[in-house]
Amino acid sequence: MSRVVVVTGTDTGVGKTIATAALAARAAAAGERVLVVKPVQTGIGGTAPDVPDVATVRDLAGVDALQLVGLDEPLAPDTAARRQGVALPTVREHVRRVRALLAGTTDTCRAGQEGYDLVLVEGAGGLLVRLDAEGGTLLDLARDLTFALRRRVDGVVSSPVEVVVVTRAGLGTLNHTELTVTALRAAQVEPAGLVVGSWPDVPGLAETCNLADLPRVTGVALLAVVPEGAGSLSPEDFRAAAPQWFREV
Repeated sequence: MSRVVVVTGTDTGVGKTIATAALAARAAAAGERVLVVKPVQTGIGGTAPDVPDVATVRDLAGVDALQLVGLDEPLAPDTAARRQGVALPTVREHVRRVRALLAGTTDTCRAGQEGYDLVLVEGAGGLLVRLDAEGGTLLDLARDLTFALRRRVDGVVSSPVEVVVVTRAGLGTLNHTELTVTALRAAQVEPAGLVVGSWPDVPGLAETCNLADLPRVTGVALLAVVPEGAGSLSPEDFRAAAPQWFREV
């Protein structure tokens, strides 16, 4: 069954892109056809542009990656688009695009391919960062995908959409993660798991306690712990190591 995983962070800079690459590498190692979609990327213009997240994921995980909109300034997407005079696609349009990718009814799919087994959708910053001029957020995208793709099998309604929350290891992460999980549940979207985006080589007391407390206070399983500096590994080493960062839940 084809599925969608929406990857959000509790904030910007929490390791979301590397966590997305790890999720992609793990799925690809299991034989899945994987596509990573970045609805909006900011900060890729000017004299010192950021490396697009899709380029990082494509290099590390060796999977297809698609950026839908690129904006020059390192700002929230709606602000960067307004300053640049760019019209952003609506969340509804992103939902239609992801559904087409799953079904293989888009020219993004390779010739002869029947769509993707897994489409990973990486957000920009945190869950409530605005992705379009109408106020649509990644939360709206996750919720709309969940309801658009839900199906009934033997009287049970389910959806092939999961949301993974990438969080920090250190002090403050419990509050930020609980806020993100609470917002998801308020929209009737139950998060599938947490990923610690950057685990220090020498964890302190806060990090050690948070590793146990994150699933305890949120009621959400800890799926993976990504080591600090994982993004600096060679693609070969990253793909070999990524499956080992995940836990049995």
